[in-house]
Amino acid sequence: MRAHTCIDTTARFAQGLGHHVTLVRDAIAAFGPEEMTATFGINAPTCAHAIVTADEFTGALRPTRTGS
Repeated sequence: MRAHTCIDTTARFAQGLGHHVTLVRDAIAAFGPEEMTATFGINAPTCAHAIVTADEFTGALRPTRTGS
């Protein structure tokens, strides 16, 4: 998924539908730094509730219980 097209569009649409939008910065690709700047420096702050790294995202996940 390209940052400034697919990710931006999906994030804006999801936010418009009332969803909480979290973008994982280092799990999104682009063809150049300009695309990442457009996404994270300009567009994402207007529609994302959180912009995190993959480590921050996985660290925030709650462990699931296994067994009884």
